[in-house]
Amino acid sequence: MNQKELEIYIHIPFCIKKCSYCDFLSAPATEQTVESYMAALFAEIGGRAKDYSDRTVTSIFIGGGTPSLLSGEQIGQLMDRIREQFAMAQDAEITMEVNPGTASAEKLRNFYTAGINRLSIGMQSAQAEELKNLGRIHDFEGFCQVYREAVEAGFTNINVDIMSGLPGQTLASYRDTLEKVLHLEPMPQHISAYSLIVEEGTPFARMAERGELQLPEEDTELAMYEETREILAKYGFHRYEISNYARDGYECLHNVGYWIRRDYLGFGIGAASLVDNVRFQNGRDLITYLENPQDCREEEQVLTEQEQMEETMFLGLRLIRGISYEQFEKQYGRSLPEVYGPVITQNIADGLLREYTEESGERFLALTEKGLDVSNYVMAQFLF
Repeated sequence: MNQKELEIYIHIPFCIKKCSYCDFLSAPATEQTVESYMAALFAEIGGRAKDYSDRTVTSIFIGGGTPSLLSGEQIGQLMDRIREQFAMAQDAEITMEVNPGTASAEKLRNFYTAGINRLSIGMQSAQAEELKNLGRIHDFEGFCQVYREAVEAGFTNINVDIMSGLPGQTLASYRDTLEKVLHLEPMPQHISAYSLIVEEGTPFARMAERGELQLPEEDTELAMYEETREILAKYGFHRYEISNYARDGYECLHNVGYWIRRDYLGFGIGAASLVDNVRFQNGRDLITYLENPQDCREEEQVLTEQEQMEETMFLGLRLIRGISYEQFEKQYGRSLPEVYGPVITQNIADGLLREYTEESGERFLALTEKGLDVSNYVMAQFLF
């Protein structure tokens, strides 16, 4: 097996309609456009793979947009192309995002047969009015049907996305959404619980500018945040990252890779990559990508050691486990206190960071519960 690990992200930029909160690179498209895009994607994968022959792929994440718009045959062809071009770990985690409004029992069976072994299903809410406000194309009953069909297809590793801080949402309605997710049969293995962020350029942002977006009060949002942690803990979910909860052994390997800066390679328009401390990104223009998918890189940044250390801190602190003192010193040849001593000391004194030692003797720096509540404030202090 090749020694160097690599993650792969594949961007499918198509959806039936944009949700009101979405600022991702996605849009509706014709069948012909989708077919042309898949051909371009295959060409990009084939053209780049030779540069990574010394790598073993440990995880794949197919995101969007709405990857579940694709047919089972298209996903099968995509997975075949990756297997042909890359060395794959036998236990590679292969995740695909699913919108309940675009999946069927047959599709899900075909996705499973193609080698997808983890699904991330975007439920967002169990409440009809909240889903309508979000612009989602499914209802809760439709989600439940897709969830059942995914289990019947053979999936044993399923994430469910939910959101808090939504227009019209109350603490009671959010608690009901949580409880309904936790009473699915079988219970999901992973839950991603995100707070709504009103992003520029979205319908929600325009509504907010006009004073038409009625969001929960700050105290209510805080209560939702606390309920998430408390209720999920009762049902056996541990929080391993700021917005992610898992049952033991079901943490998302791919996403953890982002937080610990594991190398990853992105394919498709707008897809970002990090390889050997170089960050680069594909262009966002669809026509340009279709014309020349093997020459679509637009941005490249060679990270200095200082930038690498900054990323190690503000990404690594997202993990509840935190950052290893030993790993930091091994990577940079300098100790954490040597580089960040005053910042660490001050935040420990303020109750925002803590130091602890695992049974193995390895020492870690991590956010406290109080620090998690103001994580962006703490992380910003590690920027030089």
